[in-house]
Amino acid sequence: MLAGIGVVSFTAVLLLAWHAADTLLLIFAGILCAVFLDGLTHYLGRVIPLGHGARLATVSVLLALLVLGMVGLGGATVAGQAQRLGETLQKQSGTVKSWLDARGIDTRFLDFGKLKEAAAQRDPNSAEDGRQKGPSGLPSPGTLLSGASSVLGQASTVALAVFGAIGNVFIVVVLGLFVAADPRTYRDGLLRFVPSRQRTHAASVADDIGITLRHWLFGQLVVMAAIFVCVWLGLSLVGIDGALVLGLQAGLLCFIPTIGALVAGIIIVLASLASGLQGVIAGLCVYLLVQTLESYVLTPFVQKQALDIPPATLFAGQILLGVLFGLWGVALALPLMAVCKVLLDRLYIEDTLGEDAG
Repeated sequence: MLAGIGVVSFTAVLLLAWHAADTLLLIFAGILCAVFLDGLTHYLGRVIPLGHGARLATVSVLLALLVLGMVGLGGATVAGQAQRLGETLQKQSGTVKSWLDARGIDTRFLDFGKLKEAAAQRDPNSAEDGRQKGPSGLPSPGTLLSGASSVLGQASTVALAVFGAIGNVFIVVVLGLFVAADPRTYRDGLLRFVPSRQRTHAASVADDIGITLRHWLFGQLVVMAAIFVCVWLGLSLVGIDGALVLGLQAGLLCFIPTIGALVAGIIIVLASLASGLQGVIAGLCVYLLVQTLESYVLTPFVQKQALDIPPATLFAGQILLGVLFGLWGVALALPLMAVCKVLLDRLYIEDTLGEDAG
């Protein structure tokens, strides 16, 4: 009887987790934010002998001032370069498509404009030639209202996407602040669900997870900053326009291993096409040099104490989590796998098999 109840309860929990996967991953992102804030607070305590709350407040204020300063000083530059870069990428994407068409490669899946034209032909009311005219030859009120609703519909979609992204960031930051304000309370609260005889061991495992995430997160931030600076300076030296934005996107995409680096490389190559063949070669050389530095020097040196997952295992985990949970799964694949690795090492390899996980 109890076994059947346990199976049903476990199945219900799995179904709930599956349907609420986006929310759970958002909460996990908030926990990562809390680990980041708590880590900064911990390191600040080695320099300034203040209480935990005062140190967290100091860290929060300094981070807010840093973000506002970056936006105030470099926001206009980043926005201008981002606009020029977007125009360049759009133009060079068309160039690449024309080059592929000239060599007999089917690129109809890239013909977004033709898809819109086909949709307009199927809906005469939305096409230019099929617009209803009034007696004076002007569009009828119904046509004007239809066009206005279409524009408002697109604007509302963009607005909802922007507000959704801002809302997610707000949730992550607020959740991170709440957890970082008193992490021991939340840790002890979770441990109350563990039998008392195993609570000490569970606390040790939870502490190992927190330490692993802290080491990985700060190491990853160091790698991201190094990638940003190297790409920015390298592309600036070879004369590629938009080097600051290209370096920024390369550093941010470095958070997503393997896939992020590939996407960053494609964007750099497309942006370099505007500078001709020499620009493409120079941009590609800068990208390959930085990736070699990241793969064989930065990541092994910085992350050697935090996480050691073979590249094939990491890539397979990214694919699996991406298929299951979409973009959230891809973005958070590495910290999720770090947590799984600690759990497997401590609960299965050491406790069940009796072997040393190190």
